Amino acid sequence: MTAVQTNSAVPAPVYARAALRHLRRADPILTGIIKRVGPFALTIRRRRFQALARAIIFQQLAGRAAAAIYQRFVALFPGRSFPTPAQVLALSEDQMRRAGLSRQKALYLRDLAAHVENRSLSFDRFAAMSDDQVVAELTRVKGIGRWTAEMFLIFNLGRPDVLPLDDLGLRIAVRQAYKLSALPTKRELERIGERWRPYRSAATWYLWQSTRVVLPSDGARPPAAAQSQPKVGALRRRRNHR
Repeated sequence: MTAVQTNSAVPAPVYARAALRHLRRADPILTGIIKRVGPFALTIRRRRFQALARAIIFQQLAGRAAAAIYQRFVALFPGRSFPTPAQVLALSEDQMRRAGLSRQKALYLRDLAAHVENRSLSFDRFAAMSDDQVVAELTRVKGIGRWTAEMFLIFNLGRPDVLPLDDLGLRIAVRQAYKLSALPTKRELERIGERWRPYRSAATWYLWQSTRVVLPSDGARPPAAAQSQPKVGALRRRRNHR
């Protein structure tokens, strides 16, 4: 088995082979991490609205509590399937509050749904946009900050060259892997990450895996973005990592 082969249910990103070739040549430390971690199994999620709504619901909450609220929210809709933007807009604030959502998160979800419903936020346009343009589009929505937008780029759009400088899990992993005396600053992390271009998403994923952190694509824990202080909502360590 090669390092880019994955379970058939979770195909590797289209850039996987090129990324691994580059990272092995560019960085001997990452070469060791790649060998230890194994297949590049980053999962690309295609449900755009659902991913962003889940990110909002999970903000600044422990995984179990957030999952319970998420399940109660989905249970408000027929067949317990994830709602459309129009269905979210049809909910009253009281219904959202009964599901456990705060007034602020209910406002954020309605703002996201309104942007998608009136097409001021159109996922179809993202293919023609740069990463920075997508981030700018997403952060116009209340409750979506840069960290959430970067996770969306990596795990939903499959962009290959995203380096989330505010992510605490990544900073911890870099400190351990490169034997730094302290967590790297944004400038230091950016400097180290230059050698990974144009595949910084793959490098980030491997560094997360090297310390066994929960990823936004893991079913047990969607993105938990703390918007005002992204590093607070960064990835947390996994207890049961496979």
